[in-house]
Amino acid sequence: MRIDKYLWCVRYYKTRNMATEACKKNQVTLNGNVAKPSKDILPGDKITFRRDQITYIIKVLAVPDNRVGAKLVDLYRIDETPAEAFEHLEMLKLSKAHYRKFGEGRPTKKDRRDLDDFEFGFNEEDNDTE
Repeated sequence: MRIDKYLWCVRYYKTRNMATEACKKNQVTLNGNVAKPSKDILPGDKITFRRDQITYIIKVLAVPDNRVGAKLVDLYRIDETPAEAFEHLEMLKLSKAHYRKFGEGRPTKKDRRDLDDFEFGFNEEDNDTE
């Protein structure tokens, strides 16, 4: 089976075209070598690819005939991705959510002035000491 079709069958990519594009951009390696989309895979191969800021490492157990359900994916691969990669992604999400809530858009002039005052520790009240 082709590597792009395999990645689509085991549900790492939503469409086969997305898997093919990832292979064309040299984001997928097979046993340490960059893989073209048409490269055939066999049980025992190790596939490494980067998606959503995580470098996934999977080992092929078997080759499915067609796209499989989410509950059956573990029959065809072993996920050897380190847990730290997923923890790092969660920390990135939390840090982005802490800075500004999604959907608030750009800061207003008042927000910008408040940020500047907070950054430099300057207030109008502190300036009236003369």
